[in-house]
Amino acid sequence: MGIFSRISDILRANINDMLDKAEDPEKLVKQIIADMQKELTKSTQALGKAVASERMVEKQYRSACAISASWESRAKAALKAGDAELAKKALASKVKADEDVANYREMYETISNQTEAIRSQVEVLKSKMQEAKSREAMLIARSQMADTTKELAKSLGGIDTKSSFDKLSKMEEKIERKEAEAAAFSEIIGTGKPEEVATFEELERNAKVDSELERLMAEMGMAPAAAPADASAVNNELAAAISALESTGA
Repeated sequence: MGIFSRISDILRANINDMLDKAEDPEKLVKQIIADMQKELTKSTQALGKAVASERMVEKQYRSACAISASWESRAKAALKAGDAELAKKALASKVKADEDVANYREMYETISNQTEAIRSQVEVLKSKMQEAKSREAMLIARSQMADTTKELAKSLGGIDTKSSFDKLSKMEEKIERKEAEAAAFSEIIGTGKPEEVATFEELERNAKVDSELERLMAEMGMAPAAAPADASAVNNELAAAISALESTGA
């Protein structure tokens, strides 16, 4: 049909024009959908007109059939009444009505076939329209993903990775140097305990060990337990000596 050839031409022209202009793919897809919807609306309206014409011709055809049947019925009535001349006049009108019946039948069949063809092609266009809409979201998503990938590639391409890693390495070296300096200063100012203090602490620990040994041997009956007061006195003397050394060092 001419209308569908025109639709195809319009869609093809619009798509080619938009592609030539290299428009945004998302806008392009939406525009194609809009054009298809517009043409589908026009096609549906054309189908409506064709159906209306078909029904009108069908009505005229049925009316011509009824008129033909009516003249035949009158001719029969005239013959029954014995009036052959009147019957002939009725049949002459019937012949004229039969010609209208034949014309309207041919017209109805032609319009009916055309209407059916238009209806079938409209259904095809509706199907294509649904397919286009279902693919619209996918195509737009693919377009957006392509844009994102492209922008990411541009961003990565603009970064001098060698220079960036060189800067990080230099920063790491500075931090390591600071850590080494901090450790060196700690050793210089003597954050450890004075040797004398460490010696007295060791003596204190040894005295505690000896005291515990004597107590345990006494409990086992191996020797009399030493007086707890003696160990305490030793501990007190050691603590006083350590405190004196620390105050002197300060």
